[in-house]
Amino acid sequence: MPPMPTLVALIGPVEPELLETWLDHYRGLGIERFALGFHYPDHVTQEVKDLLAEVCQRAGIAPALVREGPWHEHTNPRLTAELRTLAGQGWHLIADSDEFHSYPAPLPDVLNDAVYRGTLTVGGLMLDRVSANGALTGWDPIAGLDSSYPLGSFLTHRLLQGDPRKVVLAHSSIALSSGNHRAPGHRPVNRPPVLVHHFKWRSGIHEDLTRRYRHSLDGSWQTDSPAIPTEARRILEHLDDHDGRINVHDEQLGFRPVSLTRTPSWWAADATSIVETWKPPVAGHSHPGSTISSPSP
Repeated sequence: MPPMPTLVALIGPVEPELLETWLDHYRGLGIERFALGFHYPDHVTQEVKDLLAEVCQRAGIAPALVREGPWHEHTNPRLTAELRTLAGQGWHLIADSDEFHSYPAPLPDVLNDAVYRGTLTVGGLMLDRVSANGALTGWDPIAGLDSSYPLGSFLTHRLLQGDPRKVVLAHSSIALSSGNHRAPGHRPVNRPPVLVHHFKWRSGIHEDLTRRYRHSLDGSWQTDSPAIPTEARRILEHLDDHDGRINVHDEQLGFRPVSLTRTPSWWAADATSIVETWKPPVAGHSHPGSTISSPSP
């Protein structure tokens, strides 16, 4: 039986309560070893950095690396690869700090199945979570994430036209692409994919996306493809069109009530269909003349 994986994550300036809840979630899945890295763009205050360092200290986790500077597209894969080297050989669980995995079986069983199938990866699919009215709100740690963001949709896939797939478990010998969306040459075969609850659409994300869009266009944050600014533009224009909210009543987006504690009955069919048919959208072009407002300083 393979030993339990090491959790590998590159973390940005999230709220301390989210990091605490995230750590509790994965410890609840049996994770004991963490290889965490932090990357802070220039606008992040020292107070935020100190608060996240305190969360790690209380949890008994020493960050494996801390970096500062622009968030270029190559930053994520380079630092994630560095973290995976520090994590050592064996299986790695890969999760961003806003991603909460929901596995169909205990992790040892999931790994055993991957080994039996002859693959060194396990795939997942993002289910985007939003508030009941689509507002980009904060959340109450006492009430929990489910209460604050009770609706789920394949928003990344349907609106952003981004890659919703994630490699959630990979052996240390397998390289990952940017954003951990693919493992070139090692396509996961598990069906249905692991459910990845994606709690990205919280308070502050509008400013973060606007900042990324602007920096991508002016070149101060380097991008290797038009995907990052194009996806950011799609969601920002959607928010501008709906008074700063995600339109949870749009039937094409298909929002439904969901929970961290149970897998929806429709997950297997819908998620499997997406991972088996997903293809990158036809390349478009960014809109330098967009009226998207600048982020707050």
